[in-house]
Amino acid sequence: MAQTEPENGNRPTPSLEEIQQGWRNLATRVDQLEAERGALEQENKSLRTLLEKTIEYRQKSHGELVNLIAGLVSKLPISDVGVVVSRLVEHNTHVNEVCAALANGKIEGNVLQPAILKVLEQTKRDLVAAVKPTVEELIRLDTPLETKILQSLISQPDLFFSQEVIRANRCFVKGQVPRERIVREFGEAALVGFNDLTTDAKLNPRPKPEEIVLGFKNDFEALLQQEPALPADKRKELLALHQRVQRSKASTAEAQARKNAFLKLSFILELLHYYHHQNTETPEGTFAQRLPAVIEQLVVTNDQDNLDEKLIKQAESLLAFVAGPDQRLMIVNNIGKGGRAGRTLKFVLALRMDKVPELDGVIATFVKHLLPNQKAPPPKSLAAILRLVKPELQRPVVKAIATSTRIRKDEAEALSLALGQELGLKGIEAELKKPEVAVTPEMEQQAAWENIKARLGQRASPNDIATAIRDRLHAKYDADEVKQSWLALTAAEPMALVRIFCLLPYLPDGQTDPMAQAIMESYVSRLTHEKYTETYAKVVHALRNLFKVKPDSPALVNFISLVKWVNAEAAARLSHDIGLPAR
Repeated sequence: MAQTEPENGNRPTPSLEEIQQGWRNLATRVDQLEAERGALEQENKSLRTLLEKTIEYRQKSHGELVNLIAGLVSKLPISDVGVVVSRLVEHNTHVNEVCAALANGKIEGNVLQPAILKVLEQTKRDLVAAVKPTVEELIRLDTPLETKILQSLISQPDLFFSQEVIRANRCFVKGQVPRERIVREFGEAALVGFNDLTTDAKLNPRPKPEEIVLGFKNDFEALLQQEPALPADKRKELLALHQRVQRSKASTAEAQARKNAFLKLSFILELLHYYHHQNTETPEGTFAQRLPAVIEQLVVTNDQDNLDEKLIKQAESLLAFVAGPDQRLMIVNNIGKGGRAGRTLKFVLALRMDKVPELDGVIATFVKHLLPNQKAPPPKSLAAILRLVKPELQRPVVKAIATSTRIRKDEAEALSLALGQELGLKGIEAELKKPEVAVTPEMEQQAAWENIKARLGQRASPNDIATAIRDRLHAKYDADEVKQSWLALTAAEPMALVRIFCLLPYLPDGQTDPMAQAIMESYVSRLTHEKYTETYAKVVHALRNLFKVKPDSPALVNFISLVKWVNAEAAARLSHDIGLPAR
């Protein structure tokens, strides 16, 4: 068989015309592809522009929405604002990051920010800036606190809440020293001059060494001189520490200055810690417990009412760091739980605020505080207190004293005239001598319930509110009065309504009020009526949250029990809506 030629070898060589024709076809196809590529590029650019505009619009519209919601949230009860706003801001930040990653990989600097968040950020910066001068003031005053610990708070404010610093602060307040500091700075030999205040044979037989607190012995200096193992330089430094501690415990202006500087630092760091940890810190713990105690300790130096205006101004400078007016009001309203001078400070601070909510109610309660014993106090002592409030509010307070029923009418008028002269209020005599307008029963009823509503607005204790409502209903009991008492309760926060409801049936001596069952039955009937659906929903929501956190809460158990006492059907409905297990 003859060898065959390759297939390609049989193809004839193309002519010049064929090559030219093929080149023209190829050039045409290349031009067509280039045109299609240009069209695709233009389409991609248009789509990219459209996507960027959509993302930008989404980012801005979402920022505006969060800004609007944050403004609405700021009107909620203060206990809910911090957590809700922080979650809104966290969500907004996440959306901005996703939008930025889709568009150009970075967040634009002009993204809308809620006004309340701007205030919070500025407050944090102001608090951080205030830490350094306050720490430097404490160091300059030569307090027993370690300089190294104080300086560390400038860069790391949260160290204030570490166990080491908490123990050092407690020792400073009580005039004691941590054992670990003495051993670290002076050695074991220095312990001869101290008493161990922590170790107890029964209560705490084996405490950790770093938790032991020491107190100076009465003959500390003599014992120190008799200890040969302690070097002379260490003995000198230890004596200096002893003197600093003793000076801080003394009742002198120097000791008070040290105490005030420490309290100012405590206030600043407590507030800064709250604003940095709003997701985990409760506002009640900060603004209703710790900060009011700091303010009261700063201003009230004794049990008398002779408050110092300089210290009050220092307290106001600290309150100015608080971002929200509701938070400042919560601090002021929770001052005064330790004594009469503290309660005086509470009213003075309230009447020095730029805007006083429920002014008439505050003045009425203030007058009641000023006249506690059904006896007219000396005008000079009252004038000294009234000079601390804003001048434009002194006249209303004096006029309220003139109409007070805490003392006899002639004594009240004489006291008001004397106060007007002491304070230099011109024309007060003519105002006090104006003929009184006859008070109708309707006016008297309205004033009584407005006063109770004002106390609710000031977040008075549930026991006080329950006592006031009970006293009013005992003084005048009819269907209209019961209705007014219910309307007053609906104006309160849901949990306040629950707690007051639980306290109303019980008299101060522990006995059940004979009128309680009828009143409770009226309240439960109104609560479950369709007219008060909104109030019912709020109460159920509050109790449902309480049940999730603490199923055996006394407030929840007592409320359901009292409702069941007067209306078993309503109690069953409430239990079902709250989510309580069937019984």
